[in-house]
Amino acid sequence: MTLLVGFPQRAVPIRILSVGKKRSPGVQLIVDEYMHKLRHYCAVEDVLVRPNPKNARDVQAQVEDEDVAVTSLIRPEEWVVMLDERGVDIRSERMADLIGDAANKGASKITFCVGGPYGHGQKLRERADKSVKLSSLVLNHQIALVVLMEQLYRSWTIIKGQKYHH
Repeated sequence: MTLLVGFPQRAVPIRILSVGKKRSPGVQLIVDEYMHKLRHYCAVEDVLVRPNPKNARDVQAQVEDEDVAVTSLIRPEEWVVMLDERGVDIRSERMADLIGDAANKGASKITFCVGGPYGHGQKLRERADKSVKLSSLVLNHQIALVVLMEQLYRSWTIIKGQKYHH
């Protein structure tokens, strides 16, 4: 899809589901700043999902437990973007297109999923509408969240034809 920059775009609410413990104060400050900026364009929700909800000692069991916790929060009509180191490498303009695609397909919400230290489970991999990577580097989940927040803001400035992106 090619986005029509500067044209009206349905503001689909965005929700970020991120697996992790309490964030560092610096990361939370940046997330809060971008949440404030994003609210000028659309409703946005930040949900922190508890890691390893059953205190599993086995990594695979931990991933599976987190998978159940995350997928239980996703409704059928939501458009799901999984952030994954094996996902498709995209540019900022394509991220803006993803937001536009979800709006045009009638999604009730766009949900971005940031995994924990061991990544995502099979249920989310099967449920995701798109799998993207934010970098060729492997990112800590808190850093990935910060990059995602900035890219979501950048996407909306691209959609609206504003000068933030050049």
